[in-house]
Amino acid sequence: MRTLILFTLALIFSLPARAEPATTADDIREMAERFLQTWADDQRERNRRIEYQIGNVDRRLKLAPCEGEPKLEFASDPLRTPSPSMLISCAGKRPWRMYVTASVEAYGPAIVAARPLTRGERLSSAALTTSEVQLNASRRGTLTDMSNIQGMMVRRPVKTGTVLTPDLLEAPDAIERGDHVIILARTGSFSVSSRGKALGNASIGEQVLVENLRSERTVKATVVAPGRVEIPMQ
Repeated sequence: MRTLILFTLALIFSLPARAEPATTADDIREMAERFLQTWADDQRERNRRIEYQIGNVDRRLKLAPCEGEPKLEFASDPLRTPSPSMLISCAGKRPWRMYVTASVEAYGPAIVAARPLTRGERLSSAALTTSEVQLNASRRGTLTDMSNIQGMMVRRPVKTGTVLTPDLLEAPDAIERGDHVIILARTGSFSVSSRGKALGNASIGEQVLVENLRSERTVKATVVAPGRVEIPMQ
């Protein structure tokens, strides 16, 4: 009887361990497919149309089984590039991570020029229109809110139908040479104001030389609003 028990135990321990199911290429593609489809559904609610195709995944791929839910995220912005990567990662005792590429075309409304625009022209709603374009055709991005670009200036000539991108526009000067301005000297919650004259052009956030009309001193100030500049109190 003892011999039979020992033989049975030896037989059990000699059997190969049952292999855990590996994470295969098909599993990875399925994860990527679900992730992209969920994202595409979300974009549809934002009035954007998404077409996508998942890149190649090596059929020989075999990764450790994932104990929990794998984490998926874009490694690059799919609204800024037509070839974004997705990072799929799994934590646990045998963690792994891998990248999967995709071909993505994102279509949606964007602002385009309704007529030719000249260099230095200030934008108005009459010069602009909205049209469906491929949003991720260029890494320069697109513009979708007309209220954000009203009054902006065009950096260079633009043809009718051109998709407006941030690099095509610049903020107009908030202060021009010769303008009378309010100089605000500030330290903490205490401030003193005086009148001055701008010695150059500058937009909000830029620095400009200003002559203090009372002391006749020239100071370098930061433009904080049209007609207003700020300097640190000495």
